[in-house]
Amino acid sequence: MFDSETALEDALTTPSAALAESLATGSGDLVVLGAGGKMGPTLARLARRGLDAAGRGDDTVWAVSRWSDPAAATSLSSHGVRTVAFDLLGDPDLSALPDGADVVFMVGAKFGTTGAPHLAWAVNAALPARVAQRYRDARIASFSTGNVYPLVDLASGGSVETDPVGPVGEYAMSCLGRERVFEHAAAQGVAVSVLRLNYAVDLRYGVLADIGQTVLAGEPVDVTTGHVNVVWQRYANEVALRSLAHATAPDPFVLNLTGPETASVRRIAAVFADRFGTDVTFTGSEAPTALLNDATRCHRLFGYPDVPLGVLIDRQADWLARGLPLAGKPTKFAVRDGRF
Repeated sequence: MFDSETALEDALTTPSAALAESLATGSGDLVVLGAGGKMGPTLARLARRGLDAAGRGDDTVWAVSRWSDPAAATSLSSHGVRTVAFDLLGDPDLSALPDGADVVFMVGAKFGTTGAPHLAWAVNAALPARVAQRYRDARIASFSTGNVYPLVDLASGGSVETDPVGPVGEYAMSCLGRERVFEHAAAQGVAVSVLRLNYAVDLRYGVLADIGQTVLAGEPVDVTTGHVNVVWQRYANEVALRSLAHATAPDPFVLNLTGPETASVRRIAAVFADRFGTDVTFTGSEAPTALLNDATRCHRLFGYPDVPLGVLIDRQADWLARGLPLAGKPTKFAVRDGRF
């Protein structure tokens, strides 16, 4: 369990031996684009510590963002990460960005884009074309989302990488657009990996935080979207960094990234209620479909997530019970029509 954000961030940024071994095969600087988001700061710190463990202390980790939260930039700087303030969408010329042998693309627009779908397409599909051109000689790991798949039957075990895509709503379509743009870059010789992530858990935000807060507040839990995939954020960030060694052309390396469990929202809520010593009520009834990914390929290549679902729930319950800080950024995992 963690009693502070400092302890949580230390756990989220501690590299495994496997990550250090993977990073030891590379060379040159690493550029993290969109490093100011929910996952970016811990990925940048994990990369810095991983490079140090790999004997690459002279290689720089560059964290690029607008840095609307200056404290995040200051914290990263104190941990050996070089921060760069840059508006990727507002500046049409990316030549001022630092060079890098490896790039992690974490930029994305989701919430609030229903009323301005052009923004989703500009950020999620148009910007990647310029990034791929700017870093055409680098290896690029691009975060995507399981939303590029359709909702699937619960008994299916989740979508696999070779299944047909079927995005619901403009956000999901624009994310598929991002994938297609990087796919085109790979066809032109850029080494690319694409990571279809379903719901990282950081304790300050995530599906478990959403459900736990609802239970703690005594509000009914909507179980219409009754099943989810989640994964510990450190594992997700580590896989992203290790995927750079698998980036390929002319076809990109595509990977589902999540935990192995198809988790029941109703059951998660009941466990939270037990941990909090309270009752829980429900609304709705479980739909026969959900957004689910089968990450068997990921686990085969990179190992099982080191923090199982039960431990994640216990950690989240303890975090909420202690009243520790929350990001105030709900996942909206229950949305079924693609309107975020």
